[in-house]
Parts: sequence; structure tokens; C-alpha cells
Amino acid sequence: MAAYIEPRVLKGFRDFLPDAEIIRRGLIENIENTCRSFGLVPIDTPAMEYAEILLGKGGGETEKQIYRFKDNGERDVALRFDLTVPFARYIALHRAELTFPFKRYHIGKVWRGENTQRGRYREFTQCDFDIIGSDSPAADFEIILLIYSTMKNLGVDVNIHVNHRGIFNRFLTHIGQSEKSVEILRTVDKLSKTGKEETLKSLAEFTTETNAQKILEFVEAKGSFKDVLNRITELSGGSSPESQRLDSLNQYMIDATGCADPFILDPSITRGLDYYTGVVFETFLKELPDIGSVCSGGRYDNLAGLYSKENDSISGVGSSIGLDRLLTALETLEKLPAANSCSAAIACVDAEKSGLYQGLAQILRQKGFPCEVFTDPCGEKNIVKQFVLAEKKGLRYVIIAGNNPVSDKVLLRDLGARQNTELSIEELAVKLIKNR
Repeated sequence: MAAYIEPRVLKGFRDFLPDAEIIRRGLIENIENTCRSFGLVPIDTPAMEYAEILLGKGGGETEKQIYRFKDNGERDVALRFDLTVPFARYIALHRAELTFPFKRYHIGKVWRGENTQRGRYREFTQCDFDIIGSDSPAADFEIILLIYSTMKNLGVDVNIHVNHRGIFNRFLTHIGQSEKSVEILRTVDKLSKTGKEETLKSLAEFTTETNAQKILEFVEAKGSFKDVLNRITELSGGSSPESQRLDSLNQYMIDATGCADPFILDPSITRGLDYYTGVVFETFLKELPDIGSVCSGGRYDNLAGLYSKENDSISGVGSSIGLDRLLTALETLEKLPAANSCSAAIACVDAEKSGLYQGLAQILRQKGFPCEVFTDPCGEKNIVKQFVLAEKKGLRYVIIAGNNPVSDKVLLRDLGARQNTELSIEELAVKLIKNR
């Protein structure tokens, strides 16, 4: 007899039971539909890449968190830690086959060996959407509006915090700290986690106390979008293309939605990864801001240049929704959609009529109503067993067909009301579709 192997799952990884997976798929479908409504097209890339591809410009904590190993051919490979870097490789490899600006979305699993916590796992799903091949502020805004529309379609209100890495870099140059921009950006990016005092202390270690205070004054500017923009423009030495772009984005939001309410200029948003070069943004749920950003991204000019011999750069902008964190948030807010995708089943009274039962189900499916068919016969005397089975599955109705399931009248059992109704097949279809 084979030795017993304990069934278990790695820390930070999960199985999904049907109810949870149905909800996940429903959210993914909703996001996909929104992306397609904006004209974006789907792509896919391998889960595993050469390690040098993924580490080309990840920077920071990424190298420590990546799942990296040698395969059977002694190749240095790794699991993707996000969907943006593989997309850059994809663009460089398929550039001649694509039409620019290229608008894509990609939904898939990624892996990071980080500490697990509420809404954060080592294997998780990201939903990315990007526009590459355009440096227009209109492209930046379309991605931001796509975030806003996606969250609206999911039934949640958000605040979208936006900043520009370029104007922050101008500020650092203005105070003579441009050579330490990477360290400063990463320190400021952790401000909300570490707090003001710890951030000041960290900044002072590689700048000065005076400059540390100036940096915090910049990133903590508060007020309306216009007020904050005026303040950081002044602190960075005056009007610039970066400040003008932020001003344009604010006006676009007002033009598109009638107000700029969800749009907040937040100089503390810098995004820690090195590949962001322009506008950056993070999205917070108004009803649950403490869970952190559920959607973030920005502009990453010439990221694809790392994998291309071409001299001309390809500018891109995109964002990523952390599906697992969003699911956790929706569950906390009690805004998860119902798990059932099918609410009726056809009872199997006589196994010899299984084909006819499926024929009846096909009639309902073709009319747009999902329908399950039970496969194990119960006999007329034991029909209650199939009522019990349907209730365990969360179904509302059981259909008990006549001698000729595709033409005779049927009995519709409403499990919640404990009522039976005799209907023709046409009447059955109308009732089920009306009450689903």
C-alpha cells in the first residue's frame, strides 16, 4: 500500500471552492467587459520567463521576492512577479505584428514570495490594462477613466490618487538631491506604512535634516487638486510640462464625469518600481481605505527598450487591479455578487430519458437560461432526494419533466416557496427568465 501523503497547500497559496470561484470569475468577466467596451484587446504571456527578462528593471524588493530556480535544462528561469514586465518583452518581440497605439488587457496569476497578510498572497491574480505607443495625456486619462469605470461597474466608489514622477524629480533637482532620487522615491513610497517620523529619519540618513523636511513638505501638500498642484509647482521651481499634464488630466476628468471628486493630487504617490517615469496613480475604496490600493500603475516610457535593439522609444501607460485584495474588500463591504450562476436543475426520474432531459435543458439554454441536469436516477418515489441535492447546491428550482420531456408539460418546484406549478415548456422558459 502506498505511503500516506498529507493533503496540504503552501502558505500564501489557496484552493478555491465552487462558490468562491464563481464569484472570482464573475468579477473577471465584469472587468473584461469594461476593458472591451474601451476597445482593449486580450493577450496572454507565459507564467515562466528567463530570469534576466523579469529582473531587467524590476528593482527594489522585486529580486528578493521572485520565485527563481534552474529548470531541467539548467536554464535560469523565474515565475512572473507582475504582468507589466512580460508585456514589455512581448512588445519588443512582436512589435512588427502590432498596430500602435496598442491597447491591451491581460488577466492572469503572478507570484511573489512576500509576507502574507489580509488580502495579500504569494500566488494572486492581476488584471492589467495598458496603452502603449502613445505619449499623449489623453492616453494617461483613458487608463484612469477605465479604472474609474471598472470600479463603478463593480458597485464601489473610489478615490484615485495621482502624481507625476517627473515633477517630483524636478523638485529633487531644485533642492540638489537628484542623484539620490531612487532612494528618496522608495522611502517616500512607504510613507503611509512607516509614518512621518520614521520617514524623516530614513530620509535624513542619505540627505540632510533640512532636505528631509523639504521633501516631506512636498509630499504632504494638501488641499484641492488645483491648490496642491500650485504648491508643488512652486516647490519644484515653476511651471513645467509635467505640471501642465497634471492640470490637463484634472480638466479631462471634469469634462468626462462632470466633476473631479474622485480625482486627488497626492504628491506622496511615487510607486516604488523603477520603470515608472511619468504620471502614477493608486486607487482606494472610499468605504475601506485602510485595505490599501486596489488598483495602481502609471507611465513607463521606454520599458520595452530594455528588450529591443531599436533606438526609438515606445511610451506606455497602464494599471493593474489586484483581484484578490479587491475580493477581500468587497467581502468586507458585503458587496460580493451572488455565487450562483445556475438556479435550476432537471430531475432525473428515469435514466433511460437522460438524453431527453438534456434536450429540455438545451431548449432552456438556447433561450438564455442556464440549467443543470441531474444524472443519477431517483425514481418518482424518491424525488425529494433531488430536492435536497438542489438545495445543497444553492438552486432555486427543480424541473420534473413528463413522459416526453421536450414536449409535455412539466412540474416546476420552487424550493424556497415549497410550491409546485404545472407549465408548458414555453411558459417555463418565460417564468425562469423573468425570475432569475
